[in-house]
Amino acid sequence: MPVDNPEGLNLVLGQSHFIKTVEDLHEALVGTSPYTRFGLAFCEASGPCLVRRSGNDDDLVQLATVNAERIGAGHSFIVFLREAYPLNVLNAVKHVPEVCHVFCATANPVSVVVAVTGTGRGILGVIDGSSPLGVESDKDVADRKGLMRAIGYKL
Repeated sequence: MPVDNPEGLNLVLGQSHFIKTVEDLHEALVGTSPYTRFGLAFCEASGPCLVRRSGNDDDLVQLATVNAERIGAGHSFIVFLREAYPLNVLNAVKHVPEVCHVFCATANPVSVVVAVTGTGRGILGVIDGSSPLGVESDKDVADRKGLMRAIGYKL
């Protein structure tokens, strides 16, 4: 099932294990940068089984909520980012004690492979972007290295 991402925003999709995930992810994301705008949603897998949500951008919270509800996999979470890249938040997300796994962190089109059993739904994996069209040439290597330096990720 495709993730609805009409603006082509960056997102992080993962799995965790406890309702505390919502507040801990919120705190981790806020701590990465005062400029990071985000919305997150978490599918509770026991008790009332609600989609729990949080964030500092109402539109992104709504986008995360709609996607989490559609995916509907227990203990999964999705975060949409504005004014930040996954590279800026991924270590903070992975260090949240409840986070078990990150399936993807991307701005590419994403499809989520979901399995359904008698007890619920689970994410088997993701399809992140497109398949390779070839192998990079020497010029492609130089372009890649130039881009990383131009945007400040390498010296």
